[in-house]
Amino acid sequence: MGLIYLELFATLDLVGQAPGGPEEDPVAFPFGGWQAPLMNEVTGAQIAAAYEGTDALLVGRRTYDIFAAHWPYQEGEIASLFNRVPKYVASRGKPDLSWAGSTQLGLDLGDAVREVRDRHENVKVVGSLDLVQTLLREKLFDRLDLWVHPIMLGVGKKVFDGGTVPTNMTLLEPPAVSPKGTVYLRYGLADGIPATGDMSASEAGDSRNE
Repeated sequence: MGLIYLELFATLDLVGQAPGGPEEDPVAFPFGGWQAPLMNEVTGAQIAAAYEGTDALLVGRRTYDIFAAHWPYQEGEIASLFNRVPKYVASRGKPDLSWAGSTQLGLDLGDAVREVRDRHENVKVVGSLDLVQTLLREKLFDRLDLWVHPIMLGVGKKVFDGGTVPTNMTLLEPPAVSPKGTVYLRYGLADGIPATGDMSASEAGDSRNE
């Protein structure tokens, strides 16, 4: 069984909508392309490294349409990767799957995603915030790569917006900070759900030991 990675870009207030450019959401969102001014060589290298070993993409319909209109006409390492690997599209409609290697997932999304994970080693989910909410809700992911950027927008779809359930995560490596203040976090899905405790009881115990 392979691993499903969520690759997410977010602001400090966890908005993840349309980081790449204004055309991603040209009407409903006024800050499309918010990530571009914060990109630098460090962040670019982190993103490129995160895609190493990818052997499949799993995306929602909107992200697929944006990618299909862009990546087939680009050159470079990521373009070559995206054009080469199989693309799996979560959609209830009838998307145009003209991008080579594209397949629409079945109506039972959970079973379809599990089949994709069984078929591949490293499946990357890019953007696709609506799909991400389903994967979070069903815990159908194994890794979470999150780039948190030093801006706040106040509007827009959140990366954790209605899909989260009580979930333990483990930090896989120390956070990395770019020169422009973007923090790169890598987490793995852990067993169980968050525990609770009483901080006041802990403080009382500490005071008795003084």
